[in-house]
Amino acid sequence: MAASSASVEGVIGPLGNCLTKLGFEVFPLKVGWYNSVLPPSFHLPYPDDALAVVVLSTPAMFEQAFLPFLERSSIQKPSDPVDQCVRHCVSTAVSQCFPELKVDVRYDYELLPSRKPKFLAQTAAHVSGAAFYYQQSDVTDQPWAGRVMPSFCSSKQTKKKEHLLLSLFLHLKFHPFRLSIQQKMFGVCIHPSFGGWFAIRALLVFEDVAVGAELVQPDPPDCVASREDRIKLLEAFNLHWQDWSYRDIVPVGQTYSERQKEYFSTPPAQRLALLRSWGLLPKEEAQPDLGPREQNQANGHG
Repeated sequence: MAASSASVEGVIGPLGNCLTKLGFEVFPLKVGWYNSVLPPSFHLPYPDDALAVVVLSTPAMFEQAFLPFLERSSIQKPSDPVDQCVRHCVSTAVSQCFPELKVDVRYDYELLPSRKPKFLAQTAAHVSGAAFYYQQSDVTDQPWAGRVMPSFCSSKQTKKKEHLLLSLFLHLKFHPFRLSIQQKMFGVCIHPSFGGWFAIRALLVFEDVAVGAELVQPDPPDCVASREDRIKLLEAFNLHWQDWSYRDIVPVGQTYSERQKEYFSTPPAQRLALLRSWGLLPKEEAQPDLGPREQNQANGHG
């Protein structure tokens, strides 16, 4: 198919008009920006100059999109209700704004047949300039090198692994508390306005829209600039995620509402019951069977 004559503004303008009022933000990027920082196994199968758009949900999405969606729509079990809302909002905007364009829409919860994610959400947010992706490599003189962490998390599976590791140490006559271990710290994106109170929801690739020099790659705002604050952020995200303190690493203009906090703090298996207690679902609806993604959501992140 021939390249479309659509421009960056011709895509971002209508898409933003549809989604901003629902509590979303949209940021353009070139596929090449994304592919250039990833190994080939994670590349998007499109030309480097193809236009893509990353979609974020802000704290306002819960009240402006999710709750109204529940009031007028039937939840399809066992899919996550928020995922259904995001899919509805994004797909509706794409079909209304770009009926003649070919758009590959990838959601954060989708997996390829290889079980790899359809896109790496935090990488997309970083290269688009939407949010800075803070990783372990962004900390100089890392304090975690050589630190023995007595417990990595509270899950039974991890406790079992730790027990097996301890048994191996004892069998090999190592003292486990003298063994040097490099602690793995997972990275997290921080938004300049919302801190950690946001989520990366989708990536849209406009397959036939090629962009040139008019789209310049922005630097993501480095709002956690000091080494000390980066250490604080990564440790809060990895070791104390339950208290959500990492979300407030920078001053924010808006956080999740109390009702939204209650929803995302509730274990996924109990969220439909919570929605029923709010009068947003029929009383007779049964609990869904959790799929792999819902199981992974048990940490309560939204």
